[in-house]
Amino acid sequence: MILNNTTDEQVNIKIVVADTFLKRFKGLMFKNDFDECMLFCNLKDSSIHTLFMKFEIDVYFLDENRVIFEKASLKPWKFHKPEKQAKYILECRKNSLNLRIGDCLEFF
Repeated sequence: MILNNTTDEQVNIKIVVADTFLKRFKGLMFKNDFDECMLFCNLKDSSIHTLFMKFEIDVYFLDENRVIFEKASLKPWKFHKPEKQAKYILECRKNSLNLRIGDCLEFF
């Protein structure tokens, strides 16, 4: 579940946490479908790619306070590097969440 502290909105969606090297490495590659969100933690680099992915995603880059500072929508086989280093990255199917830059999130 995601709680948007900025709008007091709750989103009932499963969060898959990618907090190890292997989980971050695999990410959403080779999946045919994905109805959850993937939260990447413990990042050393916040550059991302959609190689070997089969669907479009929205990517939210969050700072250490879990505030969204950048959003990118990516088709398969693309690369993106945010303007600054993210502490967390949230990936989900395109248009599945109504989040904006400046929103402060909590994950359950």
